[in-house]
Amino acid sequence: MIVILDSVGRRQDWVDTTMTGGDAWLSTVPAGGRTPVLARAGQRVHAAPRLGDVIRRRPPGLTASQWNTAARVVLDHVVCADDTGLPQFAVEFREPAPDAAARRVDRIVEAVTASVGLPLLRIGSATLRAVDHGPGIVGYVLDARRYADGAAGSDVPAIGFRDIVGRLPDGRTGAVNDLGALARAEAVEAYVARRLADPILRGLHVRWADGPVEGWSWVEVGPGEFLVERVVLRTYRFSCGVDPARLAEDLAALAVGERLRTLDTETPDVIGRADLLDDIRRLGQRRDELVDGFAYDHLHQV
Repeated sequence: MIVILDSVGRRQDWVDTTMTGGDAWLSTVPAGGRTPVLARAGQRVHAAPRLGDVIRRRPPGLTASQWNTAARVVLDHVVCADDTGLPQFAVEFREPAPDAAARRVDRIVEAVTASVGLPLLRIGSATLRAVDHGPGIVGYVLDARRYADGAAGSDVPAIGFRDIVGRLPDGRTGAVNDLGALARAEAVEAYVARRLADPILRGLHVRWADGPVEGWSWVEVGPGEFLVERVVLRTYRFSCGVDPARLAEDLAALAVGERLRTLDTETPDVIGRADLLDDIRRLGQRRDELVDGFAYDHLHQV
């Protein structure tokens, strides 16, 4: 089954009858076996199972060598239905630019999960890690998907999960489901404490025509010096419950927040204003490779 979102973020299911997958290919994870790192709304999240523990046997079309490689791959998180123990989807964290060997393994994992119909979310970030950030991010996605499911059952157009307004941790009113909200508040506090040159986290997001989405976030640490984070999301037969491109930008802001917390103990890795502007211009020059073009030509200065 492939899950897509309509224009307001509601989920719509489409069954691909060409898939060879199904419950017969997936191994159940007993509730009393592996301890979940998170349980929420009838689903439990298990950390670090091997792909060979999730899929019963070698899918058709894979050589024995490919299956041996895939079976040893450790999935960062697998979400299972609490009542049946069947895997619902998997989440992987990756470096933003894996080497050739890692890309080969990733392609095998993509082929295996596709053949059995297991949805996959892959998060590419230099800062966000499965152990530290995985449960919170997976929990967010579970909440967003559940909210989108509820909206799909209503005849009244719903406010998107990301756009729900409420009280933020710093007491202000804003989007409570912005994963970067805490980082934005911390940036203001750091500016007041004179540890930043500017209090505002800025960002952008794009959708590449070949599939992935990319989010950027940056903040000015010193005059003309910027701390920049980029996150790439790849979704395979998977709905995030929110616009994945906006999610990528929010995750980039979350990553900036992680680095802001180390300003007093570590020298931040920053880039100059000219380099950041050049990076943004180069991204804009590839607008023909983007879905809906490039909406950030106004960023002639940061």
